[in-house]
Amino acid sequence: MPDQVVTRFAPSPTGYLHIGGARTALFNWLYARGRGGKFLLRIEDTDRARSTPEATAAILQGMAWLGLDHDGEVVSQFDGAERHAEVARQLLADGKAYKCFATQEEIARFREAARAKGKSTLFRSPWRDADPATHPDAPYAIRIKAPQEGTTVIRDEVQGDVTIRNDQLDDMILLRSDGTPVYMLAVVVDDHDMGVTHVIRGDDHLNNAARQQMVYDAMGWPVPVWAHIPLIHGPDGKKLSKRHGALGAQEYQAMGYPAAGMRNYLARLGWSHGDDEFFTDAQALEWFDLPGIGKSPARFDVKKLENLCGQHIAISKDAALRQEIEAYLAAAGEPSLSEIQADNLERAMYCLKDRARSFPELLEKAHFALVSRPVEPDAKAAKALASVSNGILSELTPHLQNASWTRNDLEACLNDFAEAHDTKFGKLAGPLRAVLAGRAVTPSVFDMMLVLGKEETLARLGDATA
Repeated sequence: MPDQVVTRFAPSPTGYLHIGGARTALFNWLYARGRGGKFLLRIEDTDRARSTPEATAAILQGMAWLGLDHDGEVVSQFDGAERHAEVARQLLADGKAYKCFATQEEIARFREAARAKGKSTLFRSPWRDADPATHPDAPYAIRIKAPQEGTTVIRDEVQGDVTIRNDQLDDMILLRSDGTPVYMLAVVVDDHDMGVTHVIRGDDHLNNAARQQMVYDAMGWPVPVWAHIPLIHGPDGKKLSKRHGALGAQEYQAMGYPAAGMRNYLARLGWSHGDDEFFTDAQALEWFDLPGIGKSPARFDVKKLENLCGQHIAISKDAALRQEIEAYLAAAGEPSLSEIQADNLERAMYCLKDRARSFPELLEKAHFALVSRPVEPDAKAAKALASVSNGILSELTPHLQNASWTRNDLEACLNDFAEAHDTKFGKLAGPLRAVLAGRAVTPSVFDMMLVLGKEETLARLGDATA
């Protein structure tokens, strides 16, 4: 293994950070960070027609939400075009590439004829071994001289050894006739120049590896460790697409899933460490390794995601949850919390976070701490309130005024009151939920009283019995 592991994430800025791309970034981040290495970010923006600054910003925002920090500056592939062309010209000078004067029309006619005869459409340029004296004064592409005999072996940490017959490889174009380098060349040059030691990416790039390895070999550069990971499928086993739901990382932030839960789920999506499902970032960094990645496509399961998110919400520190919820509200385009609401939310967190699987669920449970007086009950709460006369709640007020406002004292006070009225506390709980929260489903009445405090609790009772 090299002295220092260097991985990279290299998205194309043509849209949002796809959930599959987010997992690829995470795998690269975990592998590098877990070994004290570097994690680099390169924006592959050579497709100028489709690349946009907005897409680049969306990718950076998605990675920032997921907490996937990168080392150094963001590299633009387009900015390295002259360096990429320089390598093509060097291979030409070294006799490892050649000038090809075949036009697009000639190549198209060749392939059409080959198809008609049922032969391979792999183009073999007549210019590969042509005498330079026969070269016309015309535009030309630079093609690499691919090996024509034997095999190329891709030693892949996930897929195992993948062997490709060299007679199935064409003389790949390195530099187009207009002087622009092709993506396949740019990727190799960038990875080499950036010192990338491990290329961890989707297995849809596996076929590219053999062609890219030709460039490494021709330049005499060390070949990185390959690791091609299976793609993500939907629950139906088909490639993940819009019909399966949200695809962008930021969409999941806007739906209110915590970043830690998303990291946990994405890490587990196609990689395993024994039977462990729930784990922390520290554990993932310690455990993650390439042999733990499976060969079969992983299936995206929203219920599993929600389950893990719930567990991460439960163990999160209250102040951190407050900050992440405020970021979620901004991402979702929802109104921000006032300072008082945010303080109330943080104070109530202990009784909110154990069963919430997302921030919208948590905020619904927190309604009692966020709403201002007078509290308007919803339909279910109003029905529960109507079942108890205002007189009973009015009678309860002086008992609470004399309570010391500890959980034990409040429980004793309310249970004694219920017994004195020949009923059970459960009969009082529904109306009290309605009064304190305006909801039928809330944290416990005692927790709400403790969070709201004596003055606010009595004020809400007073509003309901006025």
